[in-house]
Order: sequence, then structure tokens, then C-alpha cells
Amino acid sequence: MFDRREKALRKLRKDLRSGLYSYLVLSLLEKEELHGYAIRKRLEKLSDGRLVPSEGALYDILKSLKKTGLVGDTWAEVGGRPRKYYSLTKLGREVLEELKGEIMTIELVLERLEGEK
Repeated sequence: MFDRREKALRKLRKDLRSGLYSYLVLSLLEKEELHGYAIRKRLEKLSDGRLVPSEGALYDILKSLKKTGLVGDTWAEVGGRPRKYYSLTKLGREVLEELKGEIMTIELVLERLEGEK
């Protein structure tokens, strides 16, 4: 029984977080250009360590967002090391604005559900 519970939780958390991570990354990049490690650290701080994608997952998200044209990247040398900085494109800003409406709807539904208890 415990294994089924853990398996279900893992799957549902993964499903829930995959879209959420993309939204959070876009939201962070709306404010400033960041490199991957800085994105990860910012998510860690904002979520008190509870919503932190693995390095591999984060770079997959960034690659996917770049492929869809929502994010662009540029290289810069920092402390003698090259770093790839990510920024929101015009399309990324437009899509993020639409997604904010979706998030507000989700928040409203969750509040209503809580009120039914």
C-alpha cells in the first residue's frame, strides 16, 4: 500500500511541477537576465527549498523554452568563466501575461475549494 501511495505522489508531483517550473522560470526572467545556477538558487530561496528542479531538469526546461521562442540566451564572461544568461523574448512576455491569467484562475478555484470545507 505504501509503495502505491509513494508512486502516485511522485507521478502527480512531477506532473504538477513540470508546468509550474516553466511558469516560475518565465516569471523570474521577466524581472532580469539570469544564468541557470542563479535561476535554481532563486527558486530554492523563494520556495524555502521545496520547489527546486534538478540541474538537468532546469536545463531541459530552459532548452524547451528556448526552442519555443519564449527565452533567448547570450554568453558572458564572469570571473574568467563563460556563463549563459537567459532572458525573456517578446513572445515570452506575451505568453507569460496569458499564463498569469491562468494562474489567477487556478488560485481562485483553490480558494473556493478551501472555502467549501
